[in-house]
Order: sequence, then C-alpha cells, then structure tokens
Amino acid sequence: MVLGTSSGAGKSLMTAALCRVLRRRGETPLPFKGQNMSNNAWVDQAGGEMAYSQALQAWAAGLEPQCAMNPVLLKPQGDSTSEVIHLGRSVGNCRAEHYYRDWFRPGWAAIRQGLGELQAADPGGRLVLEGAGSPVEVNLQPRDLTNLRLAQYLRARCILVADIERGGVFAQLVGTLALLRPVERPLIRGLLINRFRGRRELFDEGRRWLEAHTGIPVLGVMPWLDELFPPEDSLDLLERRGRKRGAELEIAVLRLPSLSNFSDLDPLEAEPSVQLRWLAPGEELGQPDAVVVPGSKQTLRDLEALQRSGLGEALRGYAHGGGHVFGICGGLQLLGRELHDPDGLEGDAGAVVPGMGLLPLRTAFGLGKALRQRRSAALWPEASGQAVELEGFELHRGQTTALEPCQPLCGDGELGWVQASGERGGLVAGTYLHGVFESGPWRRRWLNRLRERRGLPSLSERQPHHSRQREALLDRLADAFEQHVNLEPLLREP
Repeated sequence: MVLGTSSGAGKSLMTAALCRVLRRRGETPLPFKGQNMSNNAWVDQAGGEMAYSQALQAWAAGLEPQCAMNPVLLKPQGDSTSEVIHLGRSVGNCRAEHYYRDWFRPGWAAIRQGLGELQAADPGGRLVLEGAGSPVEVNLQPRDLTNLRLAQYLRARCILVADIERGGVFAQLVGTLALLRPVERPLIRGLLINRFRGRRELFDEGRRWLEAHTGIPVLGVMPWLDELFPPEDSLDLLERRGRKRGAELEIAVLRLPSLSNFSDLDPLEAEPSVQLRWLAPGEELGQPDAVVVPGSKQTLRDLEALQRSGLGEALRGYAHGGGHVFGICGGLQLLGRELHDPDGLEGDAGAVVPGMGLLPLRTAFGLGKALRQRRSAALWPEASGQAVELEGFELHRGQTTALEPCQPLCGDGELGWVQASGERGGLVAGTYLHGVFESGPWRRRWLNRLRERRGLPSLSERQPHHSRQREALLDRLADAFEQHVNLEPLLREP
C-alpha cells in the first residue's frame, strides 16, 4: 500500500510506477483505491464511473480499468456536498457532516465487494493499494475507510511517501509516524522521498538521520522528473505555469469553479507547439488562438460564475470577433441557448436559464446519467485525407438537442455540434465525448485550423493515439522508480 504524508505527495503516480514495475517482473498488479474524492473521472467498459487516477494505474498494470478498482468515489458539488458513487453507480448525495453517519457502513461494504471482484477475476494477482490524503488525520482515523483500516484488514505492507519539494520532509515523516497507533506502525515497511532536486548524495545525511530516528528504511529518493505527468487533482493545475519553449499557439482553458475531467486536456498539454493557459473567472481572456471550456460538475453554477465575473461576456465578444471556442460536456452545455432544470438537480426546480448563446442548443437536465464508452466517425474539421474515428466516453446528466440546423461534429449527431459565430470567422464547437483530443489525427487537424489562421505551417496528421504517449510516460516513470527505489523490503514476506 502506498500512503502519503499529505495530499499531493505523489501517491497516485508512485502507485502507477509500482504497478508498471511489478508487471515488468511478471506479476499481475491489481490497483485499488477504496475511496477517492475527485471530479476527474473515467467510465469503464461496463458503464461504471471511477476515478481517472485508478484508470491510469490500471493501464500501468496492463489491465482494462474497471470500477471495482475504485469502489467508492466522492464527486464534490460545492457547499460541502458530494455525489456518492458506489461500484460505478450514483447512490445519492451527502453533506460532509453526515457522511460517516450515513455512508460509512455502505462504503465499507462496497470496498469489500470491489476487493472480492478484483481478486476473483485474478486470483494470482497482487493488490497494490493507494491511500488517500494523510493516514493520520486524528479526527477521522476511527472512521477512515481507505487508509490504515484497509491496510490492517489486508495486512498490507505499506510505503510512506513524502514530497520534499514542498519542504518540511522530516517533520512530515516523523510527525506522521508519531501519530500512528501502536498496532499500525508495524505496517510501515519503508519510507520514500519524492521529487528531490539535485544530486541524491546531498540527501545521504538526511537519509541516515531518518533511518536512525524512525527505525524504518528509506527505500529510495525519487528525483524531480522533468515530465508532464497527469495531475492528481485540479489543485496541481495551479503549478503548471511555466512557459513551454517552442510554443506557437496559446490555448486558454477556463478553470471553472466546478471543473471536472481535466484529463481531457492532457493530449493538448503534451503537444510541443501548444501552450495552455488556465484561466479562472475574473482573469483577463486576452486574445488566445482558441478557448476550451472543459467539463463541469455544476454547469449552472459555473455558468453563473462566468456571467458574474464578466468572463462570459468576454468569451462572447471573443467568439463573435473571430475567435475559436470549443466546449466539452458541461462546457458544451453552457455554450448553448437554454438550460432547463425540471427536477432542480442544479438549482430551482423548473428553472430555465439562458446559456451563453454561442450554439443553438437546448439542454434539459434529467435524473438519469449517460455513462458509456463511444466511437464515432469525425465529420469536422473536414479533410480530404483518411477518415478519423473518435473514441472516448460520455459522462453527463442532461439531454441536448439542436434548436435549428447545426453541423454535426461526428457521425452521431447527438455527440457534438459546430457553428460559425459572428462575421469575422469565429467558430464555436462542442462535444459530449470525453477524450476527443486523444485522437492524434483529429487533434492535429483541429490544431492545423488554428495554425492556418496564424500563417503557420501545418503539422503532420500522422500522429498516434495519445495512449501511446501515455504508455511511454509510464515507462519512463517506472524506469526512474526501478533506478532509485529498492523494493525488496516492501515485497519481502514478514
């Protein structure tokens, strides 16, 4: 089990690295996180909802993601309320103060069921567990579903990860160990220092001190890797402010208050010629080459934030003045003309809210959720070359229909729409297909439309699916893990 001294210590990526290393050794690693809180989700082949980080770990393990790997998913909705997902299905909403009273026992039952399904499918597999936040939040320890309660239940051998980049690494580790109960401390079999800059030998004295004062071996010091790994949560996006050398296009991405599924932007982030600029309501839009409006967990709330801050009006002016705007899922919905909420899912029951008015679309929210993987032939941007098939998944409430004739983005006319905006060459498009930018040829075709407007030469459309780049990234992560971390104390039987 990979535990961390705090949120953002690197647990998700260290778990992915561990899965890839074990796979290289001929094992079948089974990634598992009992409870995750995230709006960055994935939909498995059976139509079950799970955290994207566990999908990434499944790919690292060479497995198809399945929601049993993340049996409890909490999706924050604001106002201390979360949607509760058990084994891929929504089972209700809960306020934070009532969560452990109402959901502890059902959550533990879902966790045990998920474990059972994974182990039944691969009896010879090795569970690789990821903890959540800190394992020693003393006010939560008696009701903790996913850290040491699970480690004790499975007699897991634990590695404790600390992020030295954030400072205070000795206090992080020693303080965490000091707050463990006597029955829990023997579970910690090794310490791992993450994100170390500089020569590793400079930390040799610190390593010796930690081992002498804790009696626990330091299994390794992972270096700072100059790679753009998928962010573990939306807070990590704040750290992505560096300017990319060689960037020729600037794409603004609206950092909505209820931002979801930000992994949709990873393929664009990986493009050497593209600089993403994350933009919060209240910040100046400027004149980027395109604006992407990503997914939203609360479409009406985010629409209100855009309108109240003035960014909504700026976005309309940008589109009518010749800009290109692209919306994904909730971003698509708020770009439409009308949003109907008959059941009060996001606001007052029966409310009809005007959207941005950039696409002639009407969205009606409903109690059912669209949860499925999809494939569809791309119809836009047009090209004389080979046809491109888009693949991804739907994850949304609400049904959207066109109020007037509108160009479809792909063969399934209910997955996306495109329309000109204004008289200066503006264009607005949107889709319900999460993962739309993962198709290399389609992504390059879209970027080439932007490059043509700037007088830049076209990029080759002979580009592999983004999953190839993701695989190479996971391999480089595992290479570094194998080089800098000694796993033997962790793998050795007691």
